[in-house]
Amino acid sequence: MAAPNVNVSEDSAMQSAWADKYRGATVEDLDPPPALSVQPSDPISHALMSAFERDYTHLTVISPENRSLLGYISIPRLQQLLKDHKVKDTDLVETAMLKFRRRGRPYKVITMETPLEELEEFFNGGPDGSSPQDFAVVTDPTRKFVLGVATKSDLEAFVKRRA
Repeated sequence: MAAPNVNVSEDSAMQSAWADKYRGATVEDLDPPPALSVQPSDPISHALMSAFERDYTHLTVISPENRSLLGYISIPRLQQLLKDHKVKDTDLVETAMLKFRRRGRPYKVITMETPLEELEEFFNGGPDGSSPQDFAVVTDPTRKFVLGVATKSDLEAFVKRRA
């Protein structure tokens, strides 16, 4: 007995919808702003001021020794932590940063050449069932350099501009 082709037709429909929506565009077409990075030893007040000056919602946190990517600060989350008195603006970034988990889960490399279909899939949790993401760190293919940050709202704004 042959297996039904439900998955094939669903995949084709999804690819067709994405093709219509993105028309071959890549992350580079989003024109993501350069990443703004802070160090774990920076005060939270510095991170907040830097983010507000550039209207950023996420900052990457890098190692002062080798500039490797350690994690990130979500400004909306940070504001809530301050409001709830869980951190103070004089505390260090390391007390409020979210660390990237390096073990046990695959790392999805997002580059300027990544198709927007893949970026949307990443934001939605991907086929492996990982949790949905609000932003993506855009790196070079070897993950040595952080080039920018793309957010779900950047993707939504792109689609609206092309509609």
